[in-house]
Amino acid sequence: MARSMWRGAIQFGLVTIPVKLYVATESKAGISFNMLHAKDQSRIQMKIYCPADDQIIPRTETVKGYEWQPGEYVVITDEDLEKVPLKTVRSIEIEQFVERDESGDGIAKFVKGAYYIEPDKIGRKAFYLLRSVLEDRGLTAIAKVVIKDREALAAIDPYDETMLLTTLHWPEEIRDVKELDLPDESFEFKPAEKAMAEQLVSAMTGEFNPAAYKDDYTDALRKLIEAKVEGREVAAPAPEPASNLVDLMAALEASVNAAKAARSREKPVSVQEARAAKSAGGSKGAGQAARGRDEGTAKEPARRVASGRSKGVGEEREEKPARRRKSA
Repeated sequence: MARSMWRGAIQFGLVTIPVKLYVATESKAGISFNMLHAKDQSRIQMKIYCPADDQIIPRTETVKGYEWQPGEYVVITDEDLEKVPLKTVRSIEIEQFVERDESGDGIAKFVKGAYYIEPDKIGRKAFYLLRSVLEDRGLTAIAKVVIKDREALAAIDPYDETMLLTTLHWPEEIRDVKELDLPDESFEFKPAEKAMAEQLVSAMTGEFNPAAYKDDYTDALRKLIEAKVEGREVAAPAPEPASNLVDLMAALEASVNAAKAARSREKPVSVQEARAAKSAGGSKGAGQAARGRDEGTAKEPARRVASGRSKGVGEEREEKPARRRKSA
């Protein structure tokens, strides 16, 4: 049985809804490491050391302390924290409602942690009334709540048969993108490049199924550890070469073929195969397709892409017979 980590109430105007919060995520064990002394590979022990008494002390003898001036501390107990004069210590104060963010540009970038909300029996009708209104109106409730000794900004959304409270970073905690080394220039894309990229996105678009994903890194790390235990050397995989402007169309075309082949369970065409076929001149090269579609007015390439290339990569327009790609 799951254990709640917070108990209080949702304050919705003059409506009070008693609820509990449960952590919605958990960290799986995966691969863990111990710290060893490099000299003799003995395991290091982390001790809590008191320099005043010059001795190791148990964790049970530690307390929270706030340094209010250099070298001077005031002890803060759990009972003290319960007395903080703030309503959000024991209530989730809904501040406003906003349209639910589906784009990822707004609330999503502030997401910090997630908690399931369980209503107490006495507040179930009010809880599900609020959930129903949020669901029907496509709204998110913005609230404030104190969790683990800190007041947090939060968002409340309908989720499955309950609601999910997502804690958010405060705006001042979000670093400015100006700290990054981003280019000043803008980029122009040829109609052929844009159309091919759109085909790739379409071929890779589908319903999100979390069960289809797994932690491949942990499996690979476990195999590496097993190999080292057995005294076997493990070769590092060769890094994938970065695409350049010359290979961009070939890479896009091969990627579309690979995505479509994966869906039909056929053998995918690799980027290397696409490049080899292009350089050998044995197939309709992606570069030729790009040049052909770029000739004439901007409207004409768009029409050709819509009427011909929308049928799939590697198919010619109606006036030309289809030619099969040669393998390298």
